[in-house]
Parts: sequence; structure tokens; C-alpha cells
Amino acid sequence: MTKRLEQAMERAQSLPADVQDEIARLVLAYAGEDDEVLVLTPDEEADLLEARSEMERGEFADATAVEAVFAKYRG
Repeated sequence: MTKRLEQAMERAQSLPADVQDEIARLVLAYAGEDDEVLVLTPDEEADLLEARSEMERGEFADATAVEAVFAKYRG
């Protein structure tokens, strides 16, 4: 282990458990050893389920709405 990684791990030990878990998840994902791809919050999961329902009902944005989003971020 490099000195810098040791310093990072020492610093992480003083952080709250949830932050330590997030750091561990990121390191494992970077190393290609994390089984967990993505953990959704309850709100994110609800949004995703609603989006799926909209898709199943055929409710999609029209070309004008899509262009408006792109225009907003193009500047």
C-alpha cells in the first residue's frame, strides 16, 4: 500500500460509518471488485418506477420538449 493510500485510509477511519461505506464502495468499484453497481435511495427508486410506468403507458417527451432540454444546457 502506498503512503498516500495509507493516509487516506487513516483519515477515513474518523469519518461517519455511512461515509466510510461509500468510500469503500468507490474503492472496490474502482478496483473492479464491487458486486453492488448502484444503490438507489427510496426517492430515486420511486422516480425510476414512475418513469417505467410512464414508458409503459407510452408517455414520452416530444421533440420540442427534448430540444428545450438540450437548448438549456447548450448555453
